[in-house]
Amino acid sequence: MSSSRQLFGGAITAVAPANFIDASDLRQVPDTQEVLLSPDSSVSIIIEVLERVDTPDDDSAIRYHFDSLAHDNSASASTVDAVAAIPNTRGDKTPPALTLSGVQSVAKFNQKAQDQVRILMALFRVEDKRVDLVVTFNVPMVSQDDGAVHVEAWNTVQNHFDAFVKSLCVVDFGLFV
Repeated sequence: MSSSRQLFGGAITAVAPANFIDASDLRQVPDTQEVLLSPDSSVSIIIEVLERVDTPDDDSAIRYHFDSLAHDNSASASTVDAVAAIPNTRGDKTPPALTLSGVQSVAKFNQKAQDQVRILMALFRVEDKRVDLVVTFNVPMVSQDDGAVHVEAWNTVQNHFDAFVKSLCVVDFGLFV
């Protein structure tokens, strides 16, 4: 079940799984991020306000953010499977999204074994504020612990991602000062 969530104090809203926990209730989260955690798996959703990257086009920008995430995760390998545009058909001023799906091989907690983490990413480019709003669903598929998402659950995660991206609405652009 999903519900509308207020993010960044209500400046952004989006439909997210109702049972996901706000990570700031458990640990410190930077002011530029919102982090939602699944109570049943290792799936996480990160919404991040970043400085706009200077790239020749939006495709290059989302690939830059994906590569940056791979670097931050110390991924030994990363692959982009698909990039697609999602128009905003609601008529509000929220920019359209560019989405990316890919895979990263990541060793968690200094283990030698590599987890296969599916990444679903969306990029909303707020041009006049020089901001890239990046949404990332991290979905461990092969894991050393019991938190891996089984392949059968992958469609559910993709549906949550699609709903989140299509519903994301910037309510207050003052967030991007």
